[in-house]
Amino acid sequence: MASGPRAGKAKPRLNESELYNYAVKALGRRMRTEVELRRLMHERAEFGERGEAAIEAVIKRLKEYKFLDDAAYAETYARLRQQNEKLGARRVRRDLAQKGLRSELINETVEARYGETNEEMLARQHLERKRIKMPENERETARVIRRLVAAGFSTGVIMRILRTWNVPEEMVAGIENIDAEQSGE
Repeated sequence: MASGPRAGKAKPRLNESELYNYAVKALGRRMRTEVELRRLMHERAEFGERGEAAIEAVIKRLKEYKFLDDAAYAETYARLRQQNEKLGARRVRRDLAQKGLRSELINETVEARYGETNEEMLARQHLERKRIKMPENERETARVIRRLVAAGFSTGVIMRILRTWNVPEEMVAGIENIDAEQSGE
């Protein structure tokens, strides 16, 4: 059984006006997609048709005031992940999909953000940011590969980096299968 200051206390259900204030505060803490905000509001809205109508009205109002804009969210998210975290297009695409954005919007955003990007250079910047050095053995090579795959870089980019580091071919055996595994997620 849960314990602590919040245990056992059901949060009161909110009407449309209260739900709007709740949504604005949630958006004030951090940007959210429409899907994420709907999930939050469902937890607090009144039950039934009345709650659903309140959620729809709040979403409409937030969009009118430009407080909720999935396209702006996607662009900001992709830009920050590329510039600050040095993540690859695959990772950003996957993250945006998990946040509930439409695939057309994701494709448009990622293409606009990463279309002219040199992913090999971005991957090298990612390695530098994470202080990952040239691997000296098979175990370290596997670690570098895992880190670059998790950061959203293609096997082609990973292979080019490993080749410039003169990593023996036997240490990178099997990396070609990663692309097939990634697309089957």
